[in-house]
Amino acid sequence: MADLPYRTVIGLEVHVQLLTQTKLFCACSTKFGLPPNSATCPVCIGMPGVLPVMNRRAFDLALKAALALNCQIAGFTKWDRKNYYYPDLPKNYQISQYDLPFSHDGWLEIESPHGDKKIGIIRAHLEEDAGKSMHDESGGGHDSRVDLNRAGTPLLEIVSQPDMSSPEEAKAYLEEIRLLLRELEVSDCEMQEGSLRCDANVNIHIPQPDGTYAATPIVEVKNLNSFRAVERAMKYEAHRQYEQFLKDGKKLGEVSKATAGWDDAKGVTKVQRRKEEASDYRYFPEPDLVPIVVNADWIERTRANLGELPAAQRERLQKDYSLSEYDAGVLTHQGRAFVRYFEESAKLCGDAKAVCNWSTNEVLQTLNERKLTVADFSLQPAGLADFIKEVTAMELNKQRSREVYALIVSDGLSAKDAIAKLGFKVVGDANQLREIVLKAIAANPKAVADFKKGKTKAADAIKGAVMRETKGMAKTEVVQQLVMEELQKA
Repeated sequence: MADLPYRTVIGLEVHVQLLTQTKLFCACSTKFGLPPNSATCPVCIGMPGVLPVMNRRAFDLALKAALALNCQIAGFTKWDRKNYYYPDLPKNYQISQYDLPFSHDGWLEIESPHGDKKIGIIRAHLEEDAGKSMHDESGGGHDSRVDLNRAGTPLLEIVSQPDMSSPEEAKAYLEEIRLLLRELEVSDCEMQEGSLRCDANVNIHIPQPDGTYAATPIVEVKNLNSFRAVERAMKYEAHRQYEQFLKDGKKLGEVSKATAGWDDAKGVTKVQRRKEEASDYRYFPEPDLVPIVVNADWIERTRANLGELPAAQRERLQKDYSLSEYDAGVLTHQGRAFVRYFEESAKLCGDAKAVCNWSTNEVLQTLNERKLTVADFSLQPAGLADFIKEVTAMELNKQRSREVYALIVSDGLSAKDAIAKLGFKVVGDANQLREIVLKAIAANPKAVADFKKGKTKAADAIKGAVMRETKGMAKTEVVQQLVMEELQKA
């Protein structure tokens, strides 16, 4: 990104569906995949005379998330009506929060290409979701359909500062939010189900000859439903704005903010309309809901239940187990239960790096293939530790070790029993190995000739032949020593 002729400026508005069983202001289900318009009632479809009642669990989950995002919590907060008309919003207004959000001025640290970076958070507030419009994309002129099952679903909107300076940082920020909120069980953050959605505000700053910067108008890009889409859309939109600036930069100040859609199939953004300002929504206090007072005890009870957050966990894993930043990140990304599995195994085994390698490769692959959680996995920490100890003591190579692992997982055997069943026995007798080495040398005259010419890598062909003959059961360092001794004599 450093080679680009402009600076990219990105801020994200992330909408997270809270993990509640019912909607924000009524008792309708929030379950995904129900038949269209089956999870509705007079409250969420806006019938006259109905009264909303706040979902206490939704507020508790939102408060938990805000504290984890290092936000300041307002002692007094209220609800507001955000007025606009759209077919999937039958009330013609959305209950949200405007001038007194329940939390503000937080931050989230991400790992950027230039090191750790804090992304400021302007506010995190609660609001209800709208329904879903389904349009005919075939061009056949069929009617649009509206499903109001999502209307009234509790959302936490997290609005960042424009602190991200590349699409890669925007993606990292979104991934960190997803990890954090899933760990806290605030949301399942399933993007394909709409429980994590993102709108991105992007513009660019272009250096001018006098040392100042020309800033393009901010464009809000919607319809970003994957991490990859966020990254691709930001790259495309920044470049589009730069080309537009080159075309008619003098008119820059005359162009207002805009809203754009993202066409993932074509990989392009399409400016759709002028961006609304707050005044366009005619906010006013929601008359049917009382304000909320959050006292210090409520905040401290919630804070006490946060547990270890991902950033702190990554740092601790590096410190306590001498893991690399990458390894600690991979473990943390799998969730708290998986980290506990690793830690228990590492303490029993005594080799944290080996446990990390097996956990994040074979164990994780097995869990994904069998659609299991680590709690349901047959190879628990004691078994994994025992397995690693056994294959290390026998100096089994990677291939043989995987065969042992596969048998343990499939048949539920102990490591020793699996090794015995496979018939693996270490070939450690020096005289027996020397005979095998001599046969390998005799069978590979070209490798011997190359070795004598100073090509030391040629010895690898001899070692490989020996390991094949012993079915990988010879001790590597003994084979290495014998091969070098005999090649020197040849």
